[in-house]
Amino acid sequence: MHHSLPLDPTSAAAIADAGLRYALVDPGDEAGGVAWVRADVRGFHADDVDHKDAVDNLRAFTDRRMTGVYDDTAASPEIPVATVSSWVTSLTTPGTPEQTQTMDAWAISSVTVSPTHRRRGIARALLEGELRTAVAGGLPLAALTVSEATIYRRFGFACAVLVADWSIDTRRAKWTGPAARGRVQFVERAALRAQADDIERRARRSIPGEVDRWGRRWDEFFGLTPDTEKESKGLRAVRYDDENGEPQGFALFKLKEHESDFSAHTVVVTEFVAVTDDAYAGLWRFLLELDLVTEVRASLRSVDEPLRWMVADARAVRKTAESDHLWLRVLDVPATLTSRRYAAPGSIAFDVRDALGFAAGRFVLSTDASGAAACTASDAPADAEVSLDIAELGALFLGGISAATLRAAGRLTATPDAAAAIDRLFLSPTPPRLGIWF
Repeated sequence: MHHSLPLDPTSAAAIADAGLRYALVDPGDEAGGVAWVRADVRGFHADDVDHKDAVDNLRAFTDRRMTGVYDDTAASPEIPVATVSSWVTSLTTPGTPEQTQTMDAWAISSVTVSPTHRRRGIARALLEGELRTAVAGGLPLAALTVSEATIYRRFGFACAVLVADWSIDTRRAKWTGPAARGRVQFVERAALRAQADDIERRARRSIPGEVDRWGRRWDEFFGLTPDTEKESKGLRAVRYDDENGEPQGFALFKLKEHESDFSAHTVVVTEFVAVTDDAYAGLWRFLLELDLVTEVRASLRSVDEPLRWMVADARAVRKTAESDHLWLRVLDVPATLTSRRYAAPGSIAFDVRDALGFAAGRFVLSTDASGAAACTASDAPADAEVSLDIAELGALFLGGISAATLRAAGRLTATPDAAAAIDRLFLSPTPPRLGIWF
């Protein structure tokens, strides 16, 4: 569907006024695709790729809508001076395993502008064009992960998912958690790659904030692409099978040798997926009890990992960093707010501001005891209980950011009781998380 959406005419006009050309990349045009990939790679300061590697990288964009901005007077006019890619992804929203909720969102990635063409309004034209395209395609929400946290609020985005890096001192982290009933076994990376989609898809059902993976990204994780194969020789793969022999989780990790003490390796976990609590316990215990290891590191994990409650010394499990990760932009308030389950019955009236004009208005959210919701626009003259910008509504949506915190920070206007009511309704039983960049 998204491949057939036309270029946004407003952005096309703005880019033309800057003396540049706004164009979609034809997925069947290898030369155009390679040029676009080279611009994308350059925009993120990575090493240039040759034609063969660029063609391989294009596999990641098979299902994406690739857009470029071109300067036909440049020394290499075939290479765009700005890029963006987008696609429809499935986003998990709060609920329970029995009430799995997902919604379609407009994922935005590959946002680059060449340093030779900055301060010409290109990024604004690209981002606003993506939002208008999403609205035209009927998508109620846009999503992205960001390399610079100061850019996207002006477009109505806000952080909805925080993630953490964790370090575990295995000398102090004696296992006191549950004994897993299944078993952990080493498997070949290629064999596990064939099972990864199904295992991760089942695990994702209970984690708000997670999105679809795609084929080449999985191949990269498993070290099965030309650009990752060499550096992934030391990558190990283990799978957790339950007592019935069904795969319920897996982990990918590397061992980093200490320069002066062979008994003090560090385990770097690059992927950790658990469908069940049993698989979570079994995989973590395996990692923490590896011989000749003194530290385990894992990134892009939940800010509230159960692991710290599974060892004798909770101080052995340290959060070494916490940062914003998934940013959301609400484009249709009723469609977005009714795409998730809520923790309690109640009713809240919101006054929503939107400088770009996509989703401003007054809305009443009503939830029932089952967690289902209705959300309607309202012309009632009475003051709403909560007044906020569209960005803050996106921050609240997945239940990982507190309304009371936003109120204290001056980011929304509400009484303490109204902020507490939002937190009661929006609370997610599982903290939102996103385990990849896109």
